[in-house]
Amino acid sequence: MTDFIAAHDRALLERHGLASFDALWALQLEAVDEPNTERGGWSSVYRLELDNAAYYLKRQSNHLTRSLLRPLGEPTFAREFRNIQRYSVLGIPSLQAALFAQRRFSGEQRAVLLTRALDGWQDLEHWLMQWPGLGEVHRSGILRACGELARCLHQAGQVHGCFYPKHIFLREGAAGFQAQLIDLEKTRPLLFGKRDRIKDLEPLLRRAGVWKAADIRKLLAAYLGSEVGLEHWFALLGARRSHKESR
Repeated sequence: MTDFIAAHDRALLERHGLASFDALWALQLEAVDEPNTERGGWSSVYRLELDNAAYYLKRQSNHLTRSLLRPLGEPTFAREFRNIQRYSVLGIPSLQAALFAQRRFSGEQRAVLLTRALDGWQDLEHWLMQWPGLGEVHRSGILRACGELARCLHQAGQVHGCFYPKHIFLREGAAGFQAQLIDLEKTRPLLFGKRDRIKDLEPLLRRAGVWKAADIRKLLAAYLGSEVGLEHWFALLGARRSHKESR
């Protein structure tokens, strides 16, 4: 995979001398959380602010994912970057990449992924913590935005694989709430119809424990685009949730 630099970000990165793998790898920054040391390597995330723009810089070494096409493994960021590009082509709202590059160095597979920060957006977990105090307009707007995001995702033939509150970001505007997705590493094609769709949606409902049955029905109405078949979907999701919670 060749290096990628988004046209929108190139001039700013070049002005700061950061339009390359080497420059971003050497940059001294404070990590925003503890490194991920799974998969036999490490992966860290840093916040980078340049002029009036903000980014998140991810760096990793030997943090690999394996598949039938890549049995020896590749950096997880390479897979996530491909999915970011795929979402963009398919029109699925998600985070945007500013730069991606990978290198082999002394037996290591290194990668950097720079994405634009979602300043002004809050993840769904933030809104769920406030749920009891939210008014009906806010609740309905959030449920509608999440349902429409899931509909856009699945109609584009994609399964997110981690459709959790912490991966759904929302922003309130004059026309209501907008929603988009982050953490696209586990995205795959939707191959098994309703089975895949239920499997993708159910973890969201299980983790959004403050949502009542009426809330879930509102989300499903937005997801389905009408109330036709709503009770059938409600029952299927409830059955899967009960099965998962009983394990």
